[in-house]
Amino acid sequence: MAQILLRTVISYLVGSFPTAYIFGKLLKGVDIRRVGSGNVGATNAFRVLGKGPGIAVLCIDILKGFIAVVFLGNSSGQLDTVISPQLLGIILGLACIIGHNWPVFLRFKGGKGVATTLGVLLALACTIASLKIILLSLFLTWSAVFLFFRIVSLASIVTAIMLPVYAYVFKQPAPIITVSILLALLSIARHHSNISKLLQGKEQRLF
Repeated sequence: MAQILLRTVISYLVGSFPTAYIFGKLLKGVDIRRVGSGNVGATNAFRVLGKGPGIAVLCIDILKGFIAVVFLGNSSGQLDTVISPQLLGIILGLACIIGHNWPVFLRFKGGKGVATTLGVLLALACTIASLKIILLSLFLTWSAVFLFFRIVSLASIVTAIMLPVYAYVFKQPAPIITVSILLALLSIARHHSNISKLLQGKEQRLF
């Protein structure tokens, strides 16, 4: 049990790695929390730092979620007797997303968790084959909304809402549906300011 707790804490710390903040400081000497939208995520990095750094931030934030599940979730025989690899991966993934959203290194004020959630889902799909169709559906949903409206937050919110819907439609087991609902609620909660701007017609388009 101590090993599981240790890996969960490490996963949280991996998620807490403030990618956009570090890129802002290194490349432009700015605190990304004080410019643009003030969000510590890839979208604000695109706006403030440019496309190249924005893509790098996006990839690293996705990688954080993937690493947390795949490498930290690589169970030993001892762990297998306590918890299944799939459940361990879900716990580690949630810890990583929470770390990104509420990072200890930035006084618990982080990003929206979309990219890191994607990394977690990609990693889980490596061991849970039925998640692949859900990932494809989520990608198509996000792309369609973004291409039509050019608003990242709207595409992310709609995709978050559709996650548990797809989990139900594609007949996932109850634990996966429960986790998908939790992930959706986390994402929507982190987008509360964006939802307010969308309702007021003030949300910015990416391009």
